Amino acid sequence: MDALKKSIRAGTIAPVYFLYGPESYLKEEVAEMIKTALFPSEIDAAANTHILYGPDLTPGELVSKASEYPMFTQKQLIIVRQFEKIKKPPTKELQKQHEEKFSRYMQNPADFTVLVIDADQIEKKEQEKPPFSTLKMYRKEFPVIKNPDLFASDRAKSSGWEFEPDALKAFTAYIQPSAREICHEIDKIIMYASARTGLKLITAADVLDCVGISRTYNVFELEKALAARNLRLCSGISLMIMDQEGQKEGLGNIVRYLATFYIRLWKLSLPEVRQLPQAEIAKILGMYGKQEYFVKNYLTYTRSFSLSDTERAISALKETDAALKGLLPFPDEKFLLLKLMQKLLG
Repeated sequence: MDALKKSIRAGTIAPVYFLYGPESYLKEEVAEMIKTALFPSEIDAAANTHILYGPDLTPGELVSKASEYPMFTQKQLIIVRQFEKIKKPPTKELQKQHEEKFSRYMQNPADFTVLVIDADQIEKKEQEKPPFSTLKMYRKEFPVIKNPDLFASDRAKSSGWEFEPDALKAFTAYIQPSAREICHEIDKIIMYASARTGLKLITAADVLDCVGISRTYNVFELEKALAARNLRLCSGISLMIMDQEGQKEGLGNIVRYLATFYIRLWKLSLPEVRQLPQAEIAKILGMYGKQEYFVKNYLTYTRSFSLSDTERAISALKETDAALKGLLPFPDEKFLLLKLMQKLLG
């Protein structure tokens, strides 16, 4: 994606872009960059940008639109949303004609049109069928973000800022792992932190203040209490988190965080893993960039939790998650939380 953005900023604009995948925010961002690169002013952009929707037109109709000369300008931008739902002609004969017309255009696209085709997730077998297979040479995938901490760190760096290790840990624990959520929250935190003078560093305090998390009752304090095997403190902090964030949502956040915590401990249960260099251990634990700083914490935690403790905890967390999803009965979230804590530390 960096290469794609770099070429657009340099003014190298392709005649067709096929952007597909679930990360709609990043696709919208690329489309906006193309628009900015094509048109000198917002007035020109508004007059010569056309938004179309897949369910409203067939492949052949899209080609007809793209083949129309723009008025009063050298270029036009056509953005097609929901292309995965492109309308099919009523008969197989017409479908074939439209597919052939679409294929011919993609082999020799108009030089006065930039066509940005946006589709959601498409199954692999569907990608090999027309019209998607015809777009193979223009394909750019925007998959689900697998490493939100790495994405967040890179995003902050692109704005000239850097997360402190504790800040990145706080950020990725509380922000939903979608590009839209991550980017919006980083923008908000940078605006907040910009009031300070000095280094462009995002601190844990910046994150906690902006995301609206208590500095006393949060999952990091819960982690410390858990490592100390303090059942009373763990239960108290967890109940306060649920009061702040909402009973169900708060408990859901606790379960997600603790699932990551215990899965990392489970991975470290093998002596051969613990003996690896810190950078290698970080990769195995799914800790990237500055998150590597916390590997030593997890190595220390392994002294407090045996393999059977860890496996029992993972089983209890799965059970709690199933209850939250309505698969198992429970009287209320507080009961569910206290029962979970008893299983983790009782």
